[in-house]
Amino acid sequence: MEQAYWLAWSQIPGIGSVLLKRIHQEFQSLYTAWNANSKQLSKVEGLGEVTIEKIVNARHGVHPAELWESHHQKNPNLWTPADPNYPGILWEIPDPPPVLYWAGNLQVWDQSRAIAIVGTREPTVYGRRWAKKIGKALAENGYIVVSGLADGIDAEAHSGCLEANGAAIAVVGTGVDRVYPAKNQPIYQKILRTGLVVSEYPQGTAPDRAHFPQRNRIIAGLCRATILIEAPIPSGALITVYQANDYGREVYALPGSLDFEQSRGCLEVIQRGGQIILGVDQLIASLGNLPVLDTPTDSSVNALKPAKKTTNPANLSKRSKDSEPIQSQITDPIQSQILELLDRQGIMGFDPLVDQLNLNSGDISSALLQLELLGMVAQYPGMRYQRTS
Repeated sequence: MEQAYWLAWSQIPGIGSVLLKRIHQEFQSLYTAWNANSKQLSKVEGLGEVTIEKIVNARHGVHPAELWESHHQKNPNLWTPADPNYPGILWEIPDPPPVLYWAGNLQVWDQSRAIAIVGTREPTVYGRRWAKKIGKALAENGYIVVSGLADGIDAEAHSGCLEANGAAIAVVGTGVDRVYPAKNQPIYQKILRTGLVVSEYPQGTAPDRAHFPQRNRIIAGLCRATILIEAPIPSGALITVYQANDYGREVYALPGSLDFEQSRGCLEVIQRGGQIILGVDQLIASLGNLPVLDTPTDSSVNALKPAKKTTNPANLSKRSKDSEPIQSQITDPIQSQILELLDRQGIMGFDPLVDQLNLNSGDISSALLQLELLGMVAQYPGMRYQRTS
């Protein structure tokens, strides 16, 4: 059973989601890859001798069928990229989650109509009103609202969607059986009835600050477009927008007042080429003009079929020197280690970074994204990074 091997590979130290996708692309089957020898594994880009040795050693202690049986008993609702219901649009990103846990009733949906709404946990009254207004309008026009179930903009967007009896997808940084923050329990319960809660973390997983930057890529990856309501600089919501842009998805931002820090991120996105929101009707019309995705949306098609990528006119990842935030001193130790390693090695892939630093992949991902926002690191296709200043 191919699903068992996706789970088994995800348990091997040093194998992140980027490398795992490359392994699948090389062997076309993780069962085949599991039985490959060192020479065969060395053909995978990014797999060096040290990592291959870890793989060979780790496989001796893992029995995929037994692991799947015990894990599936505790987590009955999960998808791997080998499952037909795994979102095909999510497989298109460089680092799709090898396991996606879910709860709710929306198991199959039109992926061309999933739109993300993201923003700060501390919005202005203006931001709250527009998040709810846009969430409601999207639902009334048949779109699925995707957000993170966090305080602020996320909660307002979900609430607006649910008020219109729409379908919402909440991507969480905990297990799907946990609600964080706890006060969003009523929203969570409503989403379960008509929508979906998804996570790459198994049931029982508690909140961890390293999980939330990781879950942001899933929000961006699941959606045709991402809408930024309000966000200071830097912020997790702004990171999600940059990821969506890197994935070739459309990006929209709500303009706001220069008097409020919460507007800075939106104004920066607009200045760099993101689409400006001038009203609900204009937004709905623009979304309706997006190219049609050739992505599997029913259980009869395997999720690994490639989706037709769209072209995003924005180039948000290219930051001019004049617009870069000034960083006089890096105090975070993980950020410092990353910069030192990139100084020595030049361009590096995400998984080799994790392997050489021997740190938690979530912590490294969070640090890299912050360094990107500071203009000190640039990301290239295939999750490769280079120091820029």
